Amino acid sequence: MVKSTDVFVIGGGPAGLAAAIAARRRGLRVTLADASAPGADKACGEGLMPETLAALRRLGVEIPACSGRPFRGIRFLNADQSVDAVFPEDFGMGVRRTALHRLLAEHAAACGVELRWKTGVTELCREGVRLAGGPVRAEWIVAADGGHSKVRGWSALDPASPGGLRYGFRRHFRADPWTDRVEVYWSDDCQFYVTPVGPQEVCVALLARNANLRIAEALPRFPALAARVAGAAPMSQERGATCTTLRLRRVHRGRVALVGDASGGVDAITGQGLFLGFSQALALAEAMAAGNLSQYGEAHRRLSRRPAFMARLMLMMDGRPRLRRRVMRIFEEEPRLFARMLAAHVGSGTPVDYAMNGLRLGWRLVTA
Repeated sequence: MVKSTDVFVIGGGPAGLAAAIAARRRGLRVTLADASAPGADKACGEGLMPETLAALRRLGVEIPACSGRPFRGIRFLNADQSVDAVFPEDFGMGVRRTALHRLLAEHAAACGVELRWKTGVTELCREGVRLAGGPVRAEWIVAADGGHSKVRGWSALDPASPGGLRYGFRRHFRADPWTDRVEVYWSDDCQFYVTPVGPQEVCVALLARNANLRIAEALPRFPALAARVAGAAPMSQERGATCTTLRLRRVHRGRVALVGDASGGVDAITGQGLFLGFSQALALAEAMAAGNLSQYGEAHRRLSRRPAFMARLMLMMDGRPRLRRRVMRIFEEEPRLFARMLAAHVGSGTPVDYAMNGLRLGWRLVTA
């Protein structure tokens, strides 16, 4: 058993595995520990945007075609309104969370990461981290232990400004995908996301502010979607998770750095959580190799700006039916504006493009 390492990663979810892989690709010795067994499932929309796939490729991870289902764009639906656009470059892919985790874990092992599953970290200590079997020396400690990160508290890096709390629930149904888009169905107090994840499988995810609302209870509010999955056999248990926006003053202190949900995050409405986690992992590995975590802090802030901005725009439509209907009408009248905003959402554009799109939408709202 290794008693010292360059990098010790706490948390074996996608962000933690990505951080471990990225560090190994920089030539660092890496150990990862997680109290759970590998492959634990989690409520997740399971749609990987094009830039998420690009980040995975930078990690050396390719998603085999047999492991998921490609999608070409996004469709918004609100009552009798509908608008959609394709991605300007490449495609996204729907992938079961368990399949993605398995691919990442296999790649981490192949890279030479020492994986310690069912191994909890009890505290940080002078040497590095303490396990049940004693301390492990580490030059760098990466916390990837989720939104309720214990390491964040141990390191005095608690969130500065928690945002609104929402709840997500996810279930899979046996059904032939009826489109090559991820569909987003809007209602007054919730949204459904439908992602094709296999030849005869779709992932249906619910986001709501009501912690007691479940998929079966919400579906009747969306007759078109309810008709699509009527009679479809469930292929998984319904799983839920909290969804909150967290902004931290700092994401590193001393030799400890936070990555993924432990480092804050944006509302799941953006579908950009995994992109942020993978991109942060790449930036963190570069900073550790350079011996400068301040470099990571700057990169983290830069990476978070666009998803945070898009989350604010999308959440404006949540719970505001008149505004949502006006926005959808504008998109129907100007489909190119929706296409440009989708392109900005997936990183194809400059900050000037984002600003101009926002100004155009704002102008139309004022003058409509």
